[in-house]
Amino acid sequence: MHDEQVIAAVDLGSNSFHMVVARIDPATRTLRVIDRLRETVRLGSGLEQGQKRLSEAARERALACLARFGDRLRRLQAQQVRAVGTNTLRRARDAADFMQEAEHALGHPIEVVSGYEEARLIYLGVAHSLGFDEHRRLVVDIGGGSTELILGRGPRAEQMESVHLGCVSLTGRCFADGRITERRFREAGVLARLELGPVEGAFRAPAWQGAVGASGTVRAAADACASRDWSPPGWITAEALGRLRRLAVEAGDAEVLGEWLGLSGDRRQVFPAGLAALCAVFEALGIERMEVADGAMREGVMHDLAGRLGMLQHSEDARANTVAALRRRYSVESGQADRVAATAATLLEQVAPSWGLLDRFYHDILDWAAQLHEIGLDISHAQYHKHGAYILRNADMAGFSRQEQQLLALLVRVHRRKLARGQLKALPQRWLDTGKRLAVVLRLAVLLHRGRADGSVLEPRVEPLGDGMRLWFPAGWLADNPLLQADLAQEQRYLERAGMTLELAESAG
Repeated sequence: MHDEQVIAAVDLGSNSFHMVVARIDPATRTLRVIDRLRETVRLGSGLEQGQKRLSEAARERALACLARFGDRLRRLQAQQVRAVGTNTLRRARDAADFMQEAEHALGHPIEVVSGYEEARLIYLGVAHSLGFDEHRRLVVDIGGGSTELILGRGPRAEQMESVHLGCVSLTGRCFADGRITERRFREAGVLARLELGPVEGAFRAPAWQGAVGASGTVRAAADACASRDWSPPGWITAEALGRLRRLAVEAGDAEVLGEWLGLSGDRRQVFPAGLAALCAVFEALGIERMEVADGAMREGVMHDLAGRLGMLQHSEDARANTVAALRRRYSVESGQADRVAATAATLLEQVAPSWGLLDRFYHDILDWAAQLHEIGLDISHAQYHKHGAYILRNADMAGFSRQEQQLLALLVRVHRRKLARGQLKALPQRWLDTGKRLAVVLRLAVLLHRGRADGSVLEPRVEPLGDGMRLWFPAGWLADNPLLQADLAQEQRYLERAGMTLELAESAG
């Protein structure tokens, strides 16, 4: 039985930052939320047009918020924290510089997730909040910088898309001064339909049996409609949405509309654009009724984190499922993948304490890299390590952040031939040394199994060195295996050029 743990999820959205903290009950293996925080940051509005760089004002708002979140996490003694950034951090050219400051303020690493992964996490949060059934759901989340559309059944998302349509970005284009007119609503609707056009065929009714909304825009619209008895609480109908749109035009101004609807001050400026986007979604996808979910991305992140820890009922790590699917899709030879993975795990176990690689994640990422190191063979044998790295860097991989995909792709890219230092420099700062060391372990595991034989191979004893390792073989073994000895001599030269040491030694007796 596990000890009770406090876990937290932080969502760095384009409009608002959210944090939810929960306690895992070890007896029932369930989550109990103990704290929630939300602050309007408008990070997306600080993305300077043309240059796609975060404005100084937006950075200051974000860092101040994260410092407050970090202080709360320390007070609550959260043991496991997962923080994710979305659309704005995907687009910002200076995201890497900002992330270093943001991680320092929060006190925890921050991942940037793809639109595909963002959609999966949103669906996970919605599914947990509404319960699981066998009906196929459409889930819509209109965020500050993007809109996610997901089709899923039960706990699993089946089809996901992310489009560049958000209430912050659309506000800047159509409602920047707060004025609301019929013409501006039509312009916003056209822009929204242009973004939805390429995907609406796949998500249009009757592809689903029920529609669910999961964003602040949807909740605000539902509350406004319910307060006027235009639709039942927790629901939005197409008719009610049309009446709300006409009311917005009648108000003529975002502040006036906000007053009429009782919106919070930070919601008023972006609500007209969010409403226009929601109207476009209803029209494009043929929605007549939409249920409003309490769960959203931060709840999805929290449940995903708990799944990785294996501490909830029916929990799973989506990344392991993704790796298994990639193995099948690219016809990976299972025997060789399993052999390399097993040896890599044995080698890592010997060096992990000295190299600071005890975290479970390092074992997992090495295992996944070993399982997938030959996926490029399905394209071409020549330069297959480069083909494999390209696939892993660019594929939609459920459960993986962009940084995790980058590390996985790097390990596959450098598992043979030269250990290119230029490739290593692309990793986040915290993984520079880690990536190089994991790469060496994988390279040796691959090299030891170059014969691709089913029988076991001799796994040398490993002695970690500060900048490399020493391999110990039985006396005379290397001389009896000249091909492996030649491979190891070549590996010594490769690692030396990368600034690492590989020593070969033989034990007496």
